[in-house]
Amino acid sequence: MKELRCEVLVVGAGPAGGMAAKSCAERGIATILIEKKPEIGAPLRCAEGVSKKMFKEIGVEPRPEWIRADMKGAIIRSPDGTAFQLDEAKAGAEVGYVLERHLFDKGISELAALAGARILMRTWMTGPIREGGRIVGARCVSMGEPLDIYCDCIVGADGVESQVGRWCGIDTNLKLNDIEPCIQYRMAGCECSMEFCEFILGRSIAPGGYLWIFPKGHGVANVGIGIMGTFAKDGVRPKQFLDKFIAEDPRFRNAQVLEIDAGFDSTCPGLEGGYSADNVLLVGDSARLIDPITGGGIGHACVSGMYAGEVLAECKKKGDYSAKALAAYDRRIRDRMEDSLYRDWMAKERLAELDDETINQLVRLISTADIEHVNVQNLLVAIKEKFPKVVEGFEDLI
Repeated sequence: MKELRCEVLVVGAGPAGGMAAKSCAERGIATILIEKKPEIGAPLRCAEGVSKKMFKEIGVEPRPEWIRADMKGAIIRSPDGTAFQLDEAKAGAEVGYVLERHLFDKGISELAALAGARILMRTWMTGPIREGGRIVGARCVSMGEPLDIYCDCIVGADGVESQVGRWCGIDTNLKLNDIEPCIQYRMAGCECSMEFCEFILGRSIAPGGYLWIFPKGHGVANVGIGIMGTFAKDGVRPKQFLDKFIAEDPRFRNAQVLEIDAGFDSTCPGLEGGYSADNVLLVGDSARLIDPITGGGIGHACVSGMYAGEVLAECKKKGDYSAKALAAYDRRIRDRMEDSLYRDWMAKERLAELDDETINQLVRLISTADIEHVNVQNLLVAIKEKFPKVVEGFEDLI
C-alpha cells in the first residue's frame, strides 16, 4: 500500500478546494490537493457568474483569460414581461463577471501549486482512516491504485454531492425543498443582450426557482433553470420549463445548443450542526454555502477556502485540530455568511409560495422603488411595506 503524509488534505479542486489549498500552502502548511476528475473545472456545473467584490475579498487579481464577459448589470423579469434593470451605478460591486469556469478553477489551483501545494489528479477519497476513533487520514484511489494519505486535517471540498462530511460525522442532509435540480444549455446564435445578465421569475416559468440568461459574448449565452425540489415530482422536470421558454422566446429562434450541464444546488440556510468536527472541516458547496435565493456559490466557496487556511494555520501553531480548535472556522463562517444565508432562505421559501400575478406586482414595485444601492436586502426592504407576508418571520434580518 502506497502512503503519503501531509498536514492538510484537501478533497476536491473546485474554487473552494483550490482556494483552501492556496490559503494553507501560503501559510507554510504541507498541503495535498486531490481531484477525482482528469481535468480541473470540467465538466461545467455552474452558470459562471461571480461578483467583482469577491476578488477583492480573497485578495486575488482576476486574470483576463478567466473573464468571458464583464456585465453592465442585470435584468429581473416577471412572467408578464415587466423588467427591472440594474446597472453598475445602483448595483455597484454586486455587478460582476461571467467566467470561463474551467480556466478560473485551473487558475486558482495553479496559484495553490505555486504556493507549494501538491496536486494529485484522478485521485479520490473512499473513506477516512481512523486510529483510536480519531481521523488520521483518508483512504484514496489514485490512478486506479490504492493510496493512503495521512494528515492532521481533511478539508472536504467535494461539492454539493459531498461524501466527506457524511463519512466524517458532519450532517449535510438536505430537505426536498432545499434541493434545486438544474439544467443549463450553452447556446450559440442567441439574440439577447450581451451586456446584462437576466433572471426570469414566476411559478409558470420556474416553480420555486428562476430561469437565467448569462451572456458570454458573440451571441453565446448560458441559458438555464433551477426549480425547487418539491415541484420536481410526478414527471415534472426543469428541462420541460427550459425547453418551453426557449421555444417561445424569439431571441433563441436561431440558437443552437453547444453544451448541456445538469446537476443540483442546495438552497438551505447553512448547516445547523456546524461546518467542522475533529480533524475535518467543510468548505464551499460541500458545506452548503450556496446562496439560497440566487444559487450562487463561487464567492462563498472562495471565501470559505480562504478562512480554512487562516484557521488551520492557527491549529498548526497549537498542534490542535480538534473540533474545539476548528470551531474558530465555524465562527468565521457564521459571522460572515449565516445571517444572509438564513434571510435569503426565508425569502426563497416565501417567493416559492407566490403566484405569477403576485410576482408581476413585486417586480413592478421594485422597478419603481427608489433604491440607491440594489442588493437582496434592500429589495426586501422595498417589498416589506407593500407585501409584508413575504418577509414575515425574518424582518429583523433586513
